[in-house]
Amino acid sequence: MTAESNDPRKSPVLGAAPEGARDEASAAGAIRDMFSSIAPRYDLLNHVLSMNVDRLWWNRAARTFTAILSRPNAQVLDLCCGTGDMTFALYRRSRGNSIALTGADFSHAMLVRAQQKSGDKRIRWIEADALQLPFGSEEFDLVTAAFGFRNLANYKRGLEEIHRVLAPEGELGILDFGEPRGLIGMLYHFYFRHILPAIGTVISGVSGPYKYLPASVQRFPSPEQMLEHMRDAGFREVSWTPYTFGIAGLYRGKK
Repeated sequence: MTAESNDPRKSPVLGAAPEGARDEASAAGAIRDMFSSIAPRYDLLNHVLSMNVDRLWWNRAARTFTAILSRPNAQVLDLCCGTGDMTFALYRRSRGNSIALTGADFSHAMLVRAQQKSGDKRIRWIEADALQLPFGSEEFDLVTAAFGFRNLANYKRGLEEIHRVLAPEGELGILDFGEPRGLIGMLYHFYFRHILPAIGTVISGVSGPYKYLPASVQRFPSPEQMLEHMRDAGFREVSWTPYTFGIAGLYRGKK
């Protein structure tokens, strides 16, 4: 599905820009600090603030890539993995197949939490910058990013780096928030901009991340613009599938 947008607020954006960030380096540092500060309660907050719908989104996105996850020895990278919930959804969907699954994030505190949750699952966790991945070219059959790509300081470079590490015919899946329209959109925007930041701040004890979240979603390219960015980075067969009235959605592309 290709979505169109006439929203005048939407314009081509280079990347995330937290309050006070002066350049890409300071933006990346501020985002790393924000997410590290909420790592201990990150999972609880996600489930409470989404009313557990986030679990449905992760599993639905993972199901989309069942064909790849069913291949023996498939190489899979979950980028911006946070505490690993999307990574675990991919692992479950592989159903015991001998895939090589890697979760990567630039927040050490998030990865510590992911590793604590992983038990004896065969998952490799790597602390890495999505804009400078420590992997060879054409290494992965699938790269996913769930609710993390939006936080990159440079979307163009992020897409180009993902394209570099994907093998020929490899696939990309980016799951992230959107901005629904109509009555659902009005209700969602009120919750997202007023109620969610208040609850998130109370539970986490930190205000910055939950003030940043609504602003980051509003700043993120529209689906139509994001698909164009993906094409520019070399992806083909690009698409966007809305989840839950467009509150979230899955971007797909193939190398």
